Amino acid sequence: MPQRLSTKKQMAAETPARATRRHRGEPRRLLLDAARELFALQDYRSTTTREIAEAAGVTEALLFRNFGSKAVLFREALVLPFTSFVDDFGRTWRAVVPEETNEDELARNFVGQLYDVFTLHRGLVVTLLASDSLSEEEMADAGIADIRQALAVLGQISAEGMHLRGMLSSHPDLAAYSTVAMIAGMAALRSTYFGAEQPSREAIVEELTQAVLHGFLHRHG
Repeated sequence: MPQRLSTKKQMAAETPARATRRHRGEPRRLLLDAARELFALQDYRSTTTREIAEAAGVTEALLFRNFGSKAVLFREALVLPFTSFVDDFGRTWRAVVPEETNEDELARNFVGQLYDVFTLHRGLVVTLLASDSLSEEEMADAGIADIRQALAVLGQISAEGMHLRGMLSSHPDLAAYSTVAMIAGMAALRSTYFGAEQPSREAIVEELTQAVLHGFLHRHG
C-alpha cells in the first residue's frame, strides 16, 4: 500500500510538468525577449547567461542548448536586427531611380525603421556605448565587427548620395554616422529627455527626418 501511494504521488508530481510543457520554439522566444530586456539595462559584459535564463523562466542549460553561448544569443537578439535593416535598406537604395524617388519619403522610411530598431533593441546601443571597455575577444564575440561593416555600408550609401547631389566632402561617410548616432541617441535617451510624457513616435521620427533632410542633405557645397 505505501508503495502504491508513493507511485500516485510521483504521478501527481509529474502531471503539472506535462501540463505546463512549452510549445516548441517558445523557450527560444522567451530567451530572446529576456536577453533584449536585460541587455537594455546592462551592457554585454555585465549580463550573465544565468540572469537571462532566470528572466526567461528556463534553465541555463536550455539557453546553451538553443544558442550555444551568450555571444550567439546577443548577436541574434540585438545585432541581427540592425544588420538586417541595413541589408534591406541597401537593397532599397540599389533600386532607387533618382528622378522617380521622393527624397522626403525615402528619408522618412529610413529614419522611422532605424528608430524602431534602436527602440526595440536598446541593449545594442548600451553595449556600443560601453564597447571601449570590451576586450578584442569580447568585441568579436558580440558581433561588433558586423555592426562596423553595416555602418560602412551606410557610409558608402551616404557618399553615393552626396555624389548624386553634387556635394563635396572630405568625409562623405560622416553624414551617415552622424545620422545613425542621432537616431540611436534619441531612441536610447528619450526617457531621460522627456520622462513619462514622451512625444509620439510619429513626432520624433518627423523631427529626426527634418534634421536629416535639412541638416545634412541641404548643406552648402
